[in-house]
Amino acid sequence: MNWTEFTAVALIHLLAVASPGPDFAIVVRQSLHYGRNSALATSLGIGVGILVHVAYSLIGLSVVIATTPWLFNVIKYLATGYLLYLAWGAIRAQPAAPNSDSDTSGNQAHVPTTLYKSFTIGFITNGINPKATLFFLSLFTLVIDPSTALNVKLFYGGYLAMATAAWFCFLSMILNHNKVIYVLRHYSYWVDRAMGALLIVVALGILFT
Repeated sequence: MNWTEFTAVALIHLLAVASPGPDFAIVVRQSLHYGRNSALATSLGIGVGILVHVAYSLIGLSVVIATTPWLFNVIKYLATGYLLYLAWGAIRAQPAAPNSDSDTSGNQAHVPTTLYKSFTIGFITNGINPKATLFFLSLFTLVIDPSTALNVKLFYGGYLAMATAAWFCFLSMILNHNKVIYVLRHYSYWVDRAMGALLIVVALGILFT
């Protein structure tokens, strides 16, 4: 076990996961519309999505994807279309009715959904993100030494998945704190629009990268 290498992996991942992106926007929207449990399920889906990138990086497919223009473009267009679809739903959000009740506990959803759907949204959002493909390509070719043992690389992958899920679960809990969720839902119209705009920016960034 190379602890210097692991520290580098952990720090780079922390910087990447903490920066606003599609995962962040999705967790905020899930918290806003469906409550804490849905946001936590989405966070777990994001963490499991990391394993997709780890898997193909370990078997060398990330290099194939990054060096095969048509294949990378297919993933890029799929990711762009999916994020724009999510952004369209956010941009179309309407202001809440003046007399509508608002749950401030973060435990109850405004609109019924299932934990499976919430998990799937997180998994797909992270799993098809081509920026994550390039991130893991760089990580497994430039940061992690090729001679590093496979079991150590598997440990890294497991850590990255768990750390990602833990970060977004922590974010979900913060967002669903009584005072925070009250503010979010009080300004839900603008929060939706802001998250929609963020998703559009990310999608266009992916498309033109």
